[in-house]
Amino acid sequence: MSFKQECQELLDHYVTCYQQGDAKGCASIYAANAEMYSPFGPPAFGRRAIEDTHSEWVAEGADNKNISVTSASRDGDLGWCLAAFSEGSTGQGVSLNVLARQPDGGWLITHCSLNDLKS
Repeated sequence: MSFKQECQELLDHYVTCYQQGDAKGCASIYAANAEMYSPFGPPAFGRRAIEDTHSEWVAEGADNKNISVTSASRDGDLGWCLAAFSEGSTGQGVSLNVLARQPDGGWLITHCSLNDLKS
């Protein structure tokens, strides 16, 4: 499986959790000390803060949320992916994510920058 596919699977899990209103599941794709920057709220530092932020977001509902990895690459145990997202009330945007390989071989996001593409 390519690294791009691994990133897509991780973000597909996120979308499933988001659609189910599962903030803890959404936060599970982030490392314990991750940082998330968003135009939709204040920065969140750490998985717990990211979960708290998602608690507010998933309460709004998002049956039509979609995320598609457009490019990705890695070097050793570090990687990045750029993903396009869309959602009803939020609109469209891109996220740039830095990922680190975990001891179990999986990947978690360490840094995420969400960018709104509203015109």
